[in-house]
Parts: sequence; C-alpha cells; structure tokens
Amino acid sequence: MDEQLGHEKTLTSLLPAVTGSNVIYGMGMLEMGMTMSYEQLLIDQEIVKMTRRILQGIPVNKDTLALDVIKAVGPAGNYLAQKHTRKYMKQELSTTNLINRRMRENWEANGSKPIDQVANEQARSILENYQVTPLPDAVKKKIHDIVAEGEEEAEELARFKARKEI
Repeated sequence: MDEQLGHEKTLTSLLPAVTGSNVIYGMGMLEMGMTMSYEQLLIDQEIVKMTRRILQGIPVNKDTLALDVIKAVGPAGNYLAQKHTRKYMKQELSTTNLINRRMRENWEANGSKPIDQVANEQARSILENYQVTPLPDAVKKKIHDIVAEGEEEAEELARFKARKEI
C-alpha cells in the first residue's frame, strides 16, 4: 500500500460516483481483486465517506453565503469567532478515523505512523474486540422465511427438470 494506491482508490471511487453510479466497487481489494486487505478496507471506507460528502454538494443560499456576516466582520476580521461559522463548520467539517490531519509536530509526537499502520492497528482492534449485536427475532424470522422460500423454489425446479428428462 502506497501513495499510488491511495490515488487510484480515490479516483476509482470518486469518478464513478460523480457520474451517477450507485456502486463503488473494490473496497478492500488489492492486485486486481486477487487480494483482500482489512487495512485497505478501512482506508477505502474513509475514501467512500469523503466521496459521499462530495456528492452532497455545497448548498448556496442566503444563509450559507452569510453576506451580512462578511459585511460585519470585514476583510481582516476573525470569521472563526463567528457563531455562523461555527454552526456551518460543524456540519461541513469532514472527520476521519485514519487520515491524519494534525500538524507534523503532533503527528511525529504520536509516533509518525503511516496510514497503513494506523489501519492495521484499527483492523486488529476490530477483529479482537468487536461484539456482534444479535439480530432481532423478527429479522431472523424474515431471513429464515426467505431462505425457506428459495429452497422450495429450487426443489420445485429440480422436480421440473427431472420430469423433462424422463
């Protein structure tokens, strides 16, 4: 896993998404799908999350333009101190679990871990600590009914084929 892979994964996620595709293919896959990587799956999850945010677009209206705030604060003012900025920043700010957005000094102080190492640690933690939430009984029954119906159809098809061969 390297920078080229990150670039390719981002483009193969973003380009189909912005053209209207409803399928993002290849999550966690490496080597043309011959290898599956838990680390890459977690990294791809971050890429898809960002891609989905891009697809939401940027709302442009009287409130989001905030011309009154711009006029009041002026060109050299502090927009970060404005209530309007904080309001929209909370909903526009993209957060990640893996991608490091800290200043270099902070990153170095925390071990200078590359994204694949952080993803490896997170994958191991998930595998070691994840607790499965049992499905509700109604969902289990629905799944059972779907499987039973499929098995009945398969048996009926097998009987039909057997009669035709006789």
